Amino acid sequence: IVLFLDAAREVRKYSASHLIDKNAKLYPSSYDHIHMKLFRSQRNLYISGFSLFFWLVLRRVVSLIMQLASEIECNTAIQTQVVNANETAKKYMEDNDQLKKTINSAKLDEGKWALRADNEKLKTEVENLKVELKRMTDALSKSQKDASALKKQCDGLTR
Repeated sequence: IVLFLDAAREVRKYSASHLIDKNAKLYPSSYDHIHMKLFRSQRNLYISGFSLFFWLVLRRVVSLIMQLASEIECNTAIQTQVVNANETAKKYMEDNDQLKKTINSAKLDEGKWALRADNEKLKTEVENLKVELKRMTDALSKSQKDASALKKQCDGLTR
């Protein structure tokens, strides 16, 4: 930046036409000498200007490359997180399917156990009813025997 500003100052200094007119009368070769210095100052201005411009462009390119590198790094980290999340989600979905199957089989087993328990209850109830039926039939046959004995007694008394 300093070289660019110095070159711009030199170009202004040697571009002044009044300077050329004064010195041209005093020294005959001063006209060529001033034009030579003007050419050199313009050359330095262009070189330093292009250097400054390319330095700014290069600085911007480097900053963009740094941003790109950080974004690529961030993108890689995010991709690994996504892959891990997908694997975890698949694992959890498989576990969920396993749990659903286990729950369904447990429900079927509970249903079977409930049916078995109901069957056992019904069997014990049937056996209890058979025992009661046998007791009632024995009581009925005893009552019929008592009734027939009473009838015979009645007939015997009547005779």
